[in-house]
Amino acid sequence: DSPSSGEVYVADAGVHAMNQEQLAIWRGKNIGVIFQFFQLLPTLTIAENVMLPMDFCNTYPPRDRRERAIALLEKMGIAEQADKLPADLSGGQQQRAAIVRALANDPPILAADEPTGNLDSRTSKEVIQFFATLAREGKTIVMVTHERNLSKYFTRSIIMADGSIIAGTSDASDNV
Repeated sequence: DSPSSGEVYVADAGVHAMNQEQLAIWRGKNIGVIFQFFQLLPTLTIAENVMLPMDFCNTYPPRDRRERAIALLEKMGIAEQADKLPADLSGGQQQRAAIVRALANDPPILAADEPTGNLDSRTSKEVIQFFATLAREGKTIVMVTHERNLSKYFTRSIIMADGSIIAGTSDASDNV
């Protein structure tokens, strides 16, 4: 987690100078991670999985966490699954729950690894449009995907092959 040289600033925070504890706290509050294979805890309900980041970072009062979790699940269309275990959900529902969990602390940055890989085409489009809305509202979305056609929803895309940047697009208004 430390750069080999130089300094790293993210939104004026010098993350290069943070110790491991500070970095963990910073990441928990500032980066929501969406894993390709969900990484939901199997013994917790979907609502509990969503509340877990809030518990770790204490970003919301305990009495408000479940209500926030349900509201976020509703945005993804799976609020009725809140009290079920991950194994009781379809792959697409689990992926949407993982997206909701990443949004739990309202982070300014979302890092998404193939977030639509386990979704049907309709739900995939809804999720990408949701991400595009989040981006317009000021969130930074860093998404890895093999679906090049998704770039039309965002202001900047970078194409990589064999570990190198081979192409990219950028809107002139990007603040990179």
